[in-house]
Amino acid sequence: MWQRLASFVLKYRLILLVLLFISTGIMGYYASKVQMSYDYVATIPKDNPKYLEFQEFKQKFGGDGNVLMLAVQTDKFFSKDFFQDYVQLNKDMKNVFSVENIMSVPMAINLVKNDSTQKLEARQLFSGDLSDQAVIDSLANKFYQLPFYKGLLYNPDSHAYLMAIYVNKDVFNSPKRTDVVKEITKLANNFQEKHNSEVRLSGLPLIRTVMAVKVADELKLFLKISFLLTALILFSFFRSFSAVLMSMIVVAIGVIWSVATIVLMGYKITLLTGLIPSLIVVIGIPNCVYFLSKYHAEYAKDQNKSRALVHMIQRMGIVTLFTNITAAIGFGVFCFTNSAILKEFGAVAGMNIMFIFMISFVFLPAVLSYLPPPKSKHTNYLENRFFISILDFLTTLVFKYRPWVYGVSAVLLILAGIGMNKLQSVGYMLDDIPHTDKLYTDLKFLESNFKGVMPLEISVDTKKKNGVINLTTLNKLDELTQFIAAQPDFGRPLSVVEGIKFAKQAYYNGDSSNYAVPNQFDLGFLAPYLRMKGAANAGGEASTFTKLVSSYMDSTKQVARLSVNMKDVGSQRLPQLLDSLQPQVAKIFDTAHYKVTFTGTSVIFQEGSRFIINGLMESIVLAFVLIMFCMLYLFRSWRMLLISLIPNVIPLVVTAGVMGWAGVALKPSTVLVFSVALGIAIDVTIRFLVNFKQELPRNEFDISATVKQTIHETGLSIIYTSAILFAGFMIFSFSDFGGTKALGWLTSLTLVMAMITNLTILPALLLWMEKALLKKAKKKELWKTLDDEADIDVAELGIENRD
Repeated sequence: MWQRLASFVLKYRLILLVLLFISTGIMGYYASKVQMSYDYVATIPKDNPKYLEFQEFKQKFGGDGNVLMLAVQTDKFFSKDFFQDYVQLNKDMKNVFSVENIMSVPMAINLVKNDSTQKLEARQLFSGDLSDQAVIDSLANKFYQLPFYKGLLYNPDSHAYLMAIYVNKDVFNSPKRTDVVKEITKLANNFQEKHNSEVRLSGLPLIRTVMAVKVADELKLFLKISFLLTALILFSFFRSFSAVLMSMIVVAIGVIWSVATIVLMGYKITLLTGLIPSLIVVIGIPNCVYFLSKYHAEYAKDQNKSRALVHMIQRMGIVTLFTNITAAIGFGVFCFTNSAILKEFGAVAGMNIMFIFMISFVFLPAVLSYLPPPKSKHTNYLENRFFISILDFLTTLVFKYRPWVYGVSAVLLILAGIGMNKLQSVGYMLDDIPHTDKLYTDLKFLESNFKGVMPLEISVDTKKKNGVINLTTLNKLDELTQFIAAQPDFGRPLSVVEGIKFAKQAYYNGDSSNYAVPNQFDLGFLAPYLRMKGAANAGGEASTFTKLVSSYMDSTKQVARLSVNMKDVGSQRLPQLLDSLQPQVAKIFDTAHYKVTFTGTSVIFQEGSRFIINGLMESIVLAFVLIMFCMLYLFRSWRMLLISLIPNVIPLVVTAGVMGWAGVALKPSTVLVFSVALGIAIDVTIRFLVNFKQELPRNEFDISATVKQTIHETGLSIIYTSAILFAGFMIFSFSDFGGTKALGWLTSLTLVMAMITNLTILPALLLWMEKALLKKAKKKELWKTLDDEADIDVAELGIENRD
């Protein structure tokens, strides 16, 4: 088959090149339309109960997590100059595009009893002459007498004050959100510079936007660095600009196709799919190295360019095909998980790894056929003394010190096993952000002063219409509110009961001791005042307050909502915290009359992390099974299958052990290492064993001689490709995201370990099983699938042999 493919590619090379460039132009058009995305909900399947509960909640109350928080800390908050500028900051923020509402101290509403109309009038508290310090102080005293705002807009112990900026969720799911965040950040920075008082910004809209921008910036940077670094490494090996240029064109085409595939499949750039272009570079380059090194090696034998090209395709075609298939399997198995974001990543990565094989298989032989044959300086790397000495050392280890090879491997596995027992599975909302980053430090400030910004929603279904405004239900809601507020990781919940308590305080002329749930006696007097229709003044402040209260009940007043901000406690601790609330919830609300549901972005994030980690674990097992079938088909021998898997299992186990010793937690970005590394590391095994099979009959089935020859013949290209892969993945270790950084150095470590094990343990096992393999080989069952080198009449291909 491969000689026919070689004939086809070389005979129709011009047509194939034209078709390749035309299709790349079309893909480039689609690639230009790619968009960014950062959606936590996409991590879990749409039939998941948690997802369905969240969707039901959003239908009743709208989405959560659309609040951006701004905080300042000062004991001079109500000084005239500072407060006036803070009032202006509120007005400027309100004018920012997509900002729908602001809840802050200057915008605070006070309820005032009007006996003549028997209504409660909502008035803006801070009004009047705010240029007079005495007026500000008087209004500040009134503000401090309103318990409704305590813990929500200010922390009396730390003198921290909060501004909650409600943003349009649709705008923050579009590219416009970057401009909105820039404008809000600019206003905050201007205020900070003027008063030399640090302004803290946080909230899910900000976190998602900043992280999305960082992803986009890193994408561009890593792509440039990976191109430059691989080009330098290639040039140091081949000493040929044409070899470097060809390789760069191959991966450039692959990158364009990968981005276009994201668009054509209806996806957007996420934290995972954003890695694909750089991955295509580091995976595509080894294809070029395999082809070029084989071409140079074949040409060096008899200086026949035509024959070298044909043999390059014949011998490296199947090797490169199967190395790309196994790499594609390593990524493609994510398609079988229940996580949407993993499915997208797996589908795009798997497809484009096969695309890069097709591109290199067509482009390299076609272009090489038009170029002059390589000069001696381009093939000198085949005789590099430094690398030859390394290969000699490895050969000595395999043939003379095999017990030491096995012993060191055993010690590493024991240490790795101990390290694996230290592994923990945990993820945080800002897991990947450095602890020195302002995004992280601002989040921690808000956690210490206002118990965090991560939204948790509690839905209480009374199972009957108007059940929320029942006095019994209100008392139960208040009991739950006080219980949650007393927990160290939860802020003060906001619900309809807080609005009613505020109304009771207003009925009793602002006496803060009456900020409590009304009793049966109070309700008789309060009832007329609770009908706040028409209570709006010219500024419309009543509508703001009533909208706030009504948003915590559904339209039928059957379901109540408690919204609480919480700390970013991590995916491991969050379910424990929620479980710790259940006994008290069950004690307050009997299941016969109430149904209580915990939902919100925090719950979805925790569920998503669990799904991704479980999906990745399952995908590793599936990848192993599929790769086993590929190896079994390729080598037709269970012994060879066993030999091929051992050198690749050891690096994965060692990496898991290193993670345990280094305290690197199992989370989506780090679990990803194992599938990625397995799919790529097995390439080295295939490269080694295929060459071993091809050379075995030529060495009259002398396994020792064949192993020695294979170490020297394939070892060079294995070291080169491993160096490129190491450098390519190490780029990720310079990321600002902790997960991406871990993915970089852990994958690099695994690939280096795989190179060592495949050049030591793999040949050692071949020698250990020499008798069994020799018996199999002589039956021609070990190598017959690769005996595919029938001669081609190179003259009819139209390739000029310029030797």
